[in-house]
Amino acid sequence: MNIDYIPLKILLNYSVFTGSAHGYGRIEYLSAMVISVIILYVGITSLVEAVKKIFNPIEPSYSIMSIIIVSLSVIVKLAIAHYFLKVGDQVKSDSLINSGEDAKLDSIVSLSILLAAGIFVLFDISLEAYLGAIISIIIIKSAIDMLSKTISQLLGEKIDPELAQEVIKTVENFPGVEGASALVLNNYGPNDWNGSIDIGVPETHTAEELDEIIRDIQLEVYYKHQIMLTAVGVYPINAQNRHITSIKDQIKEIVFSHQHINGIHGLYVDESDKEIRFDVIISLDAEDRLEVLEEVVSDVKNHFPTYKIEAFPNVDYTDR
Repeated sequence: MNIDYIPLKILLNYSVFTGSAHGYGRIEYLSAMVISVIILYVGITSLVEAVKKIFNPIEPSYSIMSIIIVSLSVIVKLAIAHYFLKVGDQVKSDSLINSGEDAKLDSIVSLSILLAAGIFVLFDISLEAYLGAIISIIIIKSAIDMLSKTISQLLGEKIDPELAQEVIKTVENFPGVEGASALVLNNYGPNDWNGSIDIGVPETHTAEELDEIIRDIQLEVYYKHQIMLTAVGVYPINAQNRHITSIKDQIKEIVFSHQHINGIHGLYVDESDKEIRFDVIISLDAEDRLEVLEEVVSDVKNHFPTYKIEAFPNVDYTDR
């Protein structure tokens, strides 16, 4: 399958040139975190001031001019919040989204001042401090939510299962690909994903055929999912015959009889060199994943003593 797209080499060079390949794209998350911390600070300080006013009430005074100014500020801040949130959502910018949330929270604070002024003018009851405390708590909660989200993005989040399945489906739809697994995705900023995947292909494929398949897969995944597959691993699939099929079925049965095994891929039986190779997907719930692997290898070896066993542990990051 040939795809008339921009050469992948250019795309890779662009990734390096822009710094995304080195993680500089995550500066977006850092700036979002700084904004979240500022909002948290504002919320805490305003809560402290509100509590002081509750215990030491001060007679408020409102002028027509001040009310007009606050009213205008509410309208302006709401407009700014709407713009930042809309643009931030379009360009997937957490810092813009957080700035929009900050503007929205500011407008809520100003609105609470108007509400307090109205209540005081109409009923001669001062609720400014209490409303300030309530709004401050809302601001603090919003800031903590934003902060936890950005910290989670910086530390690294689990792959979205839906996205992972879409990528794997795209890869498996390529002619000559007989299964895809071990998908790993790394996020280096909004809309900046790098990753790797393993594919199974018939053992009869030539290096030229493999090169064409890999390049087409990388380009298709990039243009369809905006993910740069910087590595595509290849494992061979045995030609179909009854003897090898029987051995594979037995190996799968042995492997899945062990606890904490979520899958097996890359299973290949080399009759000429008497080797059995496969990767085992071991659950993170296992106390000792290496011990689980050793038990699996030992069990397979007992059933096939004339074969050399090469097995590697793996983790399914996709929850597929």
